Amino acid sequence: MHDRRINGETFTFGNASSLYMSAMTWWDHETRSVWSQPWGRAIEGNLKGVELFLLPSQVTTWESWRSQHPNTLVMTNDSALMPNFKVPFYSGFVIGVTLAGDAKAFRYDEVAQTKLVNDQLGNVPILIWAADNSYHTYIRDIGTQTLTFVWENDQLVDVETGSTWNVVRGLAEDGPLRGQVLQALPSLTAYEDHWFDFYPESVVWGQE
Repeated sequence: MHDRRINGETFTFGNASSLYMSAMTWWDHETRSVWSQPWGRAIEGNLKGVELFLLPSQVTTWESWRSQHPNTLVMTNDSALMPNFKVPFYSGFVIGVTLAGDAKAFRYDEVAQTKLVNDQLGNVPILIWAADNSYHTYIRDIGTQTLTFVWENDQLVDVETGSTWNVVRGLAEDGPLRGQVLQALPSLTAYEDHWFDFYPESVVWGQE
């Protein structure tokens, strides 16, 4: 998910109906430039080289999302269409994270086996959580304190204070840090080979 504003102007995008390195491309209505979806970067046209800001987003089930956000509006009021959105994670998917020129891929299946990973990307401590066709990514700093997380009794708990956290919201719900919120970390999902097409210098978690 990207911010579609460029220098204060909001752009409108459409599907360019073509692939670049096996991944979707967009076009913008204003300049007809062509954009790479994984990069969020214009690859042809007047805006070539311009890059959209990647926003934090979540991949989760409708059930999980609705339990946390019961007043959510959906794009269609035709409930018969909703089953079409039930797409499981396939073997070979990775959760890709980039920060300040560093890139790392986390294999979804491997993270889901342990529920979470406390890791570092560059100088930034990060948390990756995955299970049940969902995943969430956060920066695991609160102020000047770096937290280490564990999964205990189906709850996200930080070792340093024993606070319990809502993994969907990144919100501490009980304990000394109650009310604190982890900063969401922008991420992408891709097949592993496609991820390396776009981020060839990336490393894979567990293979550093």
